[in-house]
Amino acid sequence: MKKALIAMSGGVDSSVAAYLTMQAGYECIGCTMRLYDNEDAGLAAEKTCCSLDDTEDARAVANRLGIPFYVFNFTDLFREKVIGNFVSCYLCGKTPNPCIECNRYLKFEKLLERAEALGCDKVVTGHYAQIVETDAGYQLRRGADHSKDQSYVLYMLTQAQLSHIMLPLGGMTKTEVRAIAEAQGFVTAHKRDSQDICFVPDGDYARIVEQQSSITPEGGDFVDLQGNVLGRHRGLIHYTVGQRRGLGIAVGKPAYVCGLDVPNNRVIIGENKDLFEDTCTLEQVSWTAGDLPQAPVRCLAKIRYRHPAQPATLTFTGADTAILQFDEPQRAITAGQAAVCYDGDTVLGGGTICGTGSVQVQAE
Repeated sequence: MKKALIAMSGGVDSSVAAYLTMQAGYECIGCTMRLYDNEDAGLAAEKTCCSLDDTEDARAVANRLGIPFYVFNFTDLFREKVIGNFVSCYLCGKTPNPCIECNRYLKFEKLLERAEALGCDKVVTGHYAQIVETDAGYQLRRGADHSKDQSYVLYMLTQAQLSHIMLPLGGMTKTEVRAIAEAQGFVTAHKRDSQDICFVPDGDYARIVEQQSSITPEGGDFVDLQGNVLGRHRGLIHYTVGQRRGLGIAVGKPAYVCGLDVPNNRVIIGENKDLFEDTCTLEQVSWTAGDLPQAPVRCLAKIRYRHPAQPATLTFTGADTAILQFDEPQRAITAGQAAVCYDGDTVLGGGTICGTGSVQVQAE
């Protein structure tokens, strides 16, 4: 019988993914990844989405399904690859997406290794995306429910990885998933979805950066595009491109963060119109669709999870670097976020935004 390792977070999606995998005839093993200690987040256990209660909910579902259940301790790797990257990005003036790094190194690297050791053919998760086998290889496609689609955070998957991954919820809506969970009597059936970064459940990113780095950021100047000083900021880690709220300055008109001048410890302030750019550079580019293309690729590209995909051209400049140029300027292209390219509903690949045309400010 085919075997599958089910990544169970203690939520409704992974619970139903486990059930559907069993229904498909697989011998299933459930597991929860222990990714961090609550002390890493500086919060009480009950305030995090990876609390002991979540692990027990996952265990309860596994018990109801009659499958083995294990907890894998990946805290050291998570601290290095996810929390460490999160902190270093913020200290460098970037805004990272830690869910992507968790998928890259934990769910679809470490778990695949663990699955192989357990004799499992597949790793199963509750992501809303689809994997389709074609004559040309495997395709990663958007979830049928576009409002829940999570293909954006899976763009780094390789052909080899796609061949060993199952995403049973890809063709379903959230309503359908909850209905199955309720019919099966899962304790997770009406559990709310987690909306936050797991190790920053209160949304205070700066607190985590200070706590993990032991660095207290120095205040500096707010400046406009001409280099005029407008006021003092609290430290670069408190700001991101496109931010309007919480700036603490009044300039007589709506003010937005248009850039972070890390070498000079300055936050660049401008108007909404100053946030629009048409070009960005990418690093760590992964081409999910297979071999790297030799010619520029026309695509639809997203520069953040909720960004509607827009027409663009991707041109490779190296084995894992590229330039992405949009047909029309896009708002708040942000270093540290991922740019993901699509052909219709099919993911082509993507990479981490490392630079933009960027607003220019006069030197000090």
